[in-house]
Amino acid sequence: MQLTSRESLMPRAATNTRRSTHSGNRLGERVRQLRVAAGLTQTDLAGDRFSKEYVSQIERGKTRPTRETIEWLAVKLGVDPGFLERGVSADERRRVDTLLARADALTESHQYEEAIAEYENCKTAVLATGVTELEVRHLAGEAWARMENSQIKPAIELLNRARMLAEAPEFSDVDRADLFFRLAVCRYQLSSISTAVNLLNEALTLAEGSELPCDRLRADILGWRSRCYRRQRDFEAAREDVERALELAQALDDPRKTADMFFQASLVSERMGHWVQARNYAERAKAYYEQINDERNVGRLLNNLGGLNFHLGKPEQAIEHLKDAYRVLLDKGSDAEAANVVASLAHVHLMTGEATAAEEEARHALSLMENRDDFLYHVAPTQLVLGRALMEQGRLDEAEEFLSASDASAEQLESIGHQAAAWMARGDLASKRGEEGAAAKLYRRAAEALQDVRF
Repeated sequence: MQLTSRESLMPRAATNTRRSTHSGNRLGERVRQLRVAAGLTQTDLAGDRFSKEYVSQIERGKTRPTRETIEWLAVKLGVDPGFLERGVSADERRRVDTLLARADALTESHQYEEAIAEYENCKTAVLATGVTELEVRHLAGEAWARMENSQIKPAIELLNRARMLAEAPEFSDVDRADLFFRLAVCRYQLSSISTAVNLLNEALTLAEGSELPCDRLRADILGWRSRCYRRQRDFEAAREDVERALELAQALDDPRKTADMFFQASLVSERMGHWVQARNYAERAKAYYEQINDERNVGRLLNNLGGLNFHLGKPEQAIEHLKDAYRVLLDKGSDAEAANVVASLAHVHLMTGEATAAEEEARHALSLMENRDDFLYHVAPTQLVLGRALMEQGRLDEAEEFLSASDASAEQLESIGHQAAAWMARGDLASKRGEEGAAAKLYRRAAEALQDVRF
């Protein structure tokens, strides 16, 4: 049975607490333009407070004035201090911040299409400010919403644009780490696991070397790197990362982040064969999600609890959890994730001897996950269940088609565990056909791969 592993989290945009003096060039240009428009000389602007030379240095970007000096110059020039410093008035900045916050909130509540529309609607307002920080925040937020809506490649394009902008000196290493993290998640969704690990390593190095407070971002990075290690079957590394992430989340006293990390800890324990511990972690994650009224993740965990109870020899309880999960996820409009629950039910029915029901459910699940590249991790085991269900009914040619498809999907996933499971099933098929030599080769191939996924 394939447990759900893709809980949604909208990372908070990195808060830049250290800006470079290089942004003084643009401030200086505004001072000069406003001075000239007001008909003032540098001496007039300096008055009794500064020298003419100091004003000249500000205008040429050689010196960045203090906040107090910016406020004094703004009064002399008759403009808002925020406009003088950043090129946008405080009122306009607040208006654009509100627009972006509304789009972010829609993503947080899993309303991805509405979030994308909101990001598109506020794009002109963001660009009109001329504030690069707001543009990067807009690009990163829209990218995350598109990634969650299965528009992975457009999301990557947006993030690459944001990353280029964030190379400017006024951005901190935490800002850059945040963008590397988001790119890594996109690559993970495309099953480019090695690339994702490299990006996460870079993100963690930047975050930890920045000397800025960013524990929430570090927890996110470690949590997703744990997923990657789990996919690569490096379970000890996955366990270490998720434990570090859980410590950070609990220290932050953040219920959502703590829930996310208990979720991941459950998945690592499941892959290591620690069923009871995995169930305990899943129940704790579910309790936190219920506390913050996140029904979608509650549905995902009900699916996982169904799988874990099945492994622990409680099929009736497993089916009850799975039916609850299906109802919750369908109510939340997540058809593809509801399909994963149907696939879990198919697995339970296959293992309890109900091959016909398993076939129907697996076909239905695959139809719901069609054209969802980000659900390939669930497609492979579902194809395997369908192939085995057909094999149990004696429909060997049809079974071969879906077992081969499962093998191909697993190869695309770069998941040797899923491939090994497909090889074992193909070995069983060869044995049913009396092809004992071919069956033995497939069994040996699977054994050498150290299969860890249980079906």
